[in-house]
Amino acid sequence: MMPLHRSRLIVALMAATVIGTAATPATAARRVIRPADTLSVTGGFLAGRLAASLRDNQSASTFYQTALRASPNNLDLLDRTFLAMLSAGEMDRSFRLAERLVAADKLHRIGRLALGVRALKARQYVSARTNLDLAAQKPVLDLIAPLLSAWTYAGAGETAKGIDAVDKLKGEDWYTGFRDFSAGMALDLAGDRKNAVLRLKAAADRDPSAVRITEAYARALARNGQRDEALKVLKAYDDKLPRHPAIRALTADIQANKPIGPTVRTAQEGASDMLVGLAAPLAKQGGTDYALIFFQLALYLNPDNASAQIGLADLYEDLKQPERAVALLEQVRPTNPLKRNAEIELGGALDQLDKTDEAVSHLKELIRKDPKDLDAIISLGGIYQGRKKFAEAADAFTQALEVIGTPTQANWSTFYFRGVAYERTKQWPKAEADFKKALELFPDQPSVLNYLGYSWIDQGVHLDEGMAMIRKAVDQRPDDGYIVDSLGWAYYKLGKYDDAVKQLERAVTLKPSDPTINDHLGDAYWRVGRKLEATFQWHHAKDANPEREDLAKIELKLKEGLKDTAQAADTPKPASGG
Repeated sequence: MMPLHRSRLIVALMAATVIGTAATPATAARRVIRPADTLSVTGGFLAGRLAASLRDNQSASTFYQTALRASPNNLDLLDRTFLAMLSAGEMDRSFRLAERLVAADKLHRIGRLALGVRALKARQYVSARTNLDLAAQKPVLDLIAPLLSAWTYAGAGETAKGIDAVDKLKGEDWYTGFRDFSAGMALDLAGDRKNAVLRLKAAADRDPSAVRITEAYARALARNGQRDEALKVLKAYDDKLPRHPAIRALTADIQANKPIGPTVRTAQEGASDMLVGLAAPLAKQGGTDYALIFFQLALYLNPDNASAQIGLADLYEDLKQPERAVALLEQVRPTNPLKRNAEIELGGALDQLDKTDEAVSHLKELIRKDPKDLDAIISLGGIYQGRKKFAEAADAFTQALEVIGTPTQANWSTFYFRGVAYERTKQWPKAEADFKKALELFPDQPSVLNYLGYSWIDQGVHLDEGMAMIRKAVDQRPDDGYIVDSLGWAYYKLGKYDDAVKQLERAVTLKPSDPTINDHLGDAYWRVGRKLEATFQWHHAKDANPEREDLAKIELKLKEGLKDTAQAADTPKPASGG
């Protein structure tokens, strides 16, 4: 049986992610930093810098302000305070600092962006354009600033000028999708439905998985008298990415012959959507600082933008700040189609706050109201899995599969997660069947290849096939330390200790702080006679907070070493690689 020393990888693929009881970065910062009013200038600066490095921008703002009051002309400190305030959503105060920054440096790009957005909201469109034009000379801003500037024209009733300006925008090839999406929504808002359809179709063809673009395209079609075509577009999306509430709600309205409004009702809403459209991919690709700012500016322009609320909440969960995620998710209006998404994500945020019983009750109530709410059921299973309640997780994933009925490739992960739950509860025949079904739906999926391949080797069956599976998984994810560890440990189980050392050394390089990988490398070193290095790795594993059941084994090895191969077989075994 494989332990959960790397359960975060398994859970990361689930609909609801779970982190253990460790302190969040924001909590850690507050533990080591004194109250702001007791700090010196240097202390406030250093405390703010620490909090900012942890993305605890609320605390960073407080600490920086303390230092700034004592050193008001320090431009670096002014800049840091402004960015912390803006990222924390302290909009009015951040705008006042932006005014001071651009007075000192007229080309302060983020300051100009912030002031441009403030003017746009106030319908001061000429001032907004002036500031946005000065913001545009910087990567990332060279896209968003012109897009926002185009909406100042739309707000002033000069949509054609805005579209002409945005179409002149040069840059990466993928900018085209943003140009078409922005232009299409602006044209629809202005009543030019025919051209709105053309531009939104181009955007949808370019990015068919973007729900907001699909919704906008379908709305434009329906408003242009093409309701049947709109329904076809919505059905095609639902067939590919089922159950999205915005798609379902719009479909129902069109079928009921209800009046269909434009995607956005004001220029401010359109600009807000542009900010969210760029913030969401930035958040996924490591552009956290820009994503925070763009989400906050989007909410400033349109406080009811549910996509911004949920996107920012998701980012806060990734930053281990679930209390802020909860506050945002609770703000989503009950009438918004995305409220259901917010409620499901709220369950995961509550669990991250260690309010697991409340999270489970919350999700169960959603499921009681709609027994076929697949996303809620899978999220519930994810929470159970992350909390090592594998029997309950298996039941939840079974319920999900009953709702699914006839599975497609998109459902491979549900079989995989149920297989993990079965394996943890010592129901190997059921687990093996689920892993095989997952591979039938998604051949060569690396997580499944890794888990099934290692399980076979661990049991001493299908050795060649199991090793081939793990090698194939490594070929697909050569930089995944956990999958590389599985390959090394498989070599170890087969007695190929030199090969094991080679792979496990690489795994430790990729994941240097993982206790189990270090433990495995220690075992391999011992087997090839490198006993001093083995002891070092076991000490490192012990200090890296291993699971309780593994700690006792590590301590025994530190005391006695590895006496025989039987003892080695009892050491922790690798989990799934992703």
